[in-house]
Amino acid sequence: MDTASLTPQSAIAKLLAKSNSVKLPDGMLEKLTELCGQLEINARSEDTFWQYYQSTSKYVDWVISLPWYKEGEDILDLQYAKEKLDEGHYGLQMVKDRILEYISVLALQKARNPDQKLRAPILLFVGLVGTGKTTMAKSISNVMGRELIRIPFGGLGDPLYLRGQSRLHPESEPGAIIRGLAQAKTRNPVILLDEIDRVADEALNTIMGVLVELLDPEQNDRFSDHYIDYPFDLSQAFFVATCNNTTRIATAVMDRLEPIQMPSYNDEEKIGIGRDYLLPRALKDAGLSKDELVISENVWLNIVRPLGFDSGVRTLKRNIESVCRKVALLILSGKESRVVIDETNVKFYMPQW
Repeated sequence: MDTASLTPQSAIAKLLAKSNSVKLPDGMLEKLTELCGQLEINARSEDTFWQYYQSTSKYVDWVISLPWYKEGEDILDLQYAKEKLDEGHYGLQMVKDRILEYISVLALQKARNPDQKLRAPILLFVGLVGTGKTTMAKSISNVMGRELIRIPFGGLGDPLYLRGQSRLHPESEPGAIIRGLAQAKTRNPVILLDEIDRVADEALNTIMGVLVELLDPEQNDRFSDHYIDYPFDLSQAFFVATCNNTTRIATAVMDRLEPIQMPSYNDEEKIGIGRDYLLPRALKDAGLSKDELVISENVWLNIVRPLGFDSGVRTLKRNIESVCRKVALLILSGKESRVVIDETNVKFYMPQW
């Protein structure tokens, strides 16, 4: 920050103006006013003053960037939600029904008792790699019109990544939860806690402790970040967690979650997903029309299972994208104007290992 044109008194006035520029909890506003008062004491020594001013100004900027009272407007159109979920996911009816139930309750509550705040369910999607856990969380965000905050837990070894570090430490900043809220600019986003079973062994217990506070309806309305050092209300956020299995998740955390099993797909289901969902997207991404690439029905099994069984659809997605890229190259180079993949040429278009 350029402070060359500021005097200590004008700098303090600027911070006070910032503090009053947004609606803050009374206690938070008092805290900022007190910090500015401490700056006035340090103003007798300019060197000391500017050192404290920089850290205080950074803190004020973080505080006023948070959505203390701002909530995004939910899309509560049941038919729209159903169409979007069906458009984005094949099957998974139990998961879709749970989301539609919540939207229904929100819609009824808004119509009949708008002042009451409803706590969102806390879902845990359990399933093998590629079964749609993360993409389902993104779909919840899309169908409800809520911002999405994704926090990856894979390899996470420090709970301070979630909670932040005290302002007394040099270069400290808020944790991932608060940083995500500042970016989302709403206090009711979808917060995706991705792969919570894959945290580092040495930090497992402490991170599970943070998760208990995050996910407990009796505690998360006053979540404490070490940097902000003031309770933030997370009760209106929609938490979604994912994991491959639940063996490393603490019992206290599991007690606060609604586990939903994400089933593995059989070959028939994967053919349907590949043909009706993944291929149209891959064609669009490759700049191809549906007439320029046609895949015969009898070769889909070769695309679905090139090297044996796979529980998810990531390999299938990669295979289809690879086929589209090869066809795009042939068309752009003038060698083909339309490609039909059948038993005679499927091996040419499939990835080779």
